[in-house]
Amino acid sequence: MRCAEFIFPRDLVRHWDPKLYAVGSGLDLLNTNNIEGDGGGGGGSSDNSVPLQDIKCLINQEYTINCKRDEEAHEIYVPFSFLRTYFDISGSMSNPSSPQTLEAMNNDVLAGGGGGVAEPQFLWMHSTAKINLPKAKYDARGLFMYFENYNVEARDRVKCISAAEGVPISTQWEKRGYFYPTQIAQFALSHYSKNLTEPAPRINILENADDVRNTWQIPKGCNLSRIWHPKFNSTVIQYETGADFDSAITLNNINQAMDLVLSVDLLLITNSSSLLVTIENHETKRTYRVHYIPADLLLSVQDDNIYYGLGGTQTLNKWRHLTRDLHIDVQKGLALESPKKSSLANKVKRSDLRVVSIAFMGIGFFDNVSLSTSNHLAHFYDAAEWFISHQDLRTGGWPNPVRRSLNGFAELKPGWLSAMGQGHAISVLARAYWHSGDKRYLRAATLGLKPYRVLSKDGGVLAQFMDKYNWYEEYPTTPASFVLNGFIYSLLGLYDLNTTAPSFIAKEAGKLFDQGMLSLKKMLLLYDTGSGTSYDLRHLSLGVAPNLARWDYHATHVNQLLLLATIDSDPIIAQTAERWKGYMFGKRAKHN
Repeated sequence: MRCAEFIFPRDLVRHWDPKLYAVGSGLDLLNTNNIEGDGGGGGGSSDNSVPLQDIKCLINQEYTINCKRDEEAHEIYVPFSFLRTYFDISGSMSNPSSPQTLEAMNNDVLAGGGGGVAEPQFLWMHSTAKINLPKAKYDARGLFMYFENYNVEARDRVKCISAAEGVPISTQWEKRGYFYPTQIAQFALSHYSKNLTEPAPRINILENADDVRNTWQIPKGCNLSRIWHPKFNSTVIQYETGADFDSAITLNNINQAMDLVLSVDLLLITNSSSLLVTIENHETKRTYRVHYIPADLLLSVQDDNIYYGLGGTQTLNKWRHLTRDLHIDVQKGLALESPKKSSLANKVKRSDLRVVSIAFMGIGFFDNVSLSTSNHLAHFYDAAEWFISHQDLRTGGWPNPVRRSLNGFAELKPGWLSAMGQGHAISVLARAYWHSGDKRYLRAATLGLKPYRVLSKDGGVLAQFMDKYNWYEEYPTTPASFVLNGFIYSLLGLYDLNTTAPSFIAKEAGKLFDQGMLSLKKMLLLYDTGSGTSYDLRHLSLGVAPNLARWDYHATHVNQLLLLATIDSDPIIAQTAERWKGYMFGKRAKHN
């Protein structure tokens, strides 16, 4: 990386032999014992080494960089810091215990090498993005792609999880925060998938007013009583306190670490009523007080107090089930408290936190207080309910409430619909219907098909390529942009509904899916650049240079095609996926 600091042996590279650079060749280029011609007598000696010459490399007759020259070996050494940017590659030094080094050792053994002790290596990678190979045929009732690996709420562009709605608040295109249907659906699908892949959660019931009753600290002048609730056919806790912290009904000495997902049934009577959870970082000894209050507030921080709004006065006198990941709530509070710090500086580990106490203030009722390691289905259904309550019943869509500018296209005004958002939402609702049997989810998913039949210029998501092939637009731009990954996600939503819905609904979803698959097969190779893929087709729509997909989007294209290949046997899907996968390892299409 800093060539001037090093002196290389002159016989490090005598001539360009591809065998020496092949993965698993068993040769160590830094060990001259392995270089042919040394006669096995110990290899090159440092006595024969000569310093490399400092020279300038003129790059395409435009600018120069500092390089090194080995005159005897007829080699030029170019800094990797230059190569990394020039060729859009990445690289880093491994350590002997890294997965890459261990894999290289295994390859060495399989190739007939001796293996031996792992040594540090320089890892050269064209792409650091990951390919996820499907384990089985895609199941609309099961995992959604590889979303069990997603942790949507931890993303920097998520302001917080709304305490009023239980879904993410995005800051991707507007710093104040807004509900972004695509992100909310990904939140739901990730938790649905995690529920299928992770072990059953550990649940610690603190109070359910029936068979589990705890000892609450009740200050003088405050009241707590357990009463029968005929609607729930169970006992609940009624409480009344003063307005200050000292008069709170408190459960102390909880001392729960790792079990940081709080669940509680809650009904607040007055504006001064609230729920307070005290959390300590046992490494730094800092204490955080997380308040859940009846107010139209997303997130606010004052010193060590973090406030989340449960909604305005309309939320009073109504039972609600609250599920909160306390680690995420603290993390988002810290990010808001110090926005100028790097995201890494604001990070706090889940293992560093422990719940100290839970307290209730004001007047209200509560029941079923628990702490657990996770509660994925609760998060999933919070999002599914959001899609029911926020659907535009006239259009069937879930509008995006922010402006969106794509370079070269007309700006999208607030209220635009996204085929990706529609497809993701339908994937959520189809699974919610299948899992619960609740027809409200089926009705919302069915209504969500409507924008697929309406041209984007008329408020829908439908565009046509060459006036022939139907395309569902992630961004309904003018002219059409034909974004690939969003289109395929929209197809998965149609497939999910076609697979889980009754036949009269499945037929309509299936027809839209088949139309989309025909378009995909006819247009797929338009995205192939010979060394990667295009994100969209603006080079055709606008007559400009292609909008090349960065490696993580390219990997998404590959992952999507690999998944589609499990449900459609047309060779063009699987073959294209394999070729595109090769691009991630430096393979290119042949030239003439």
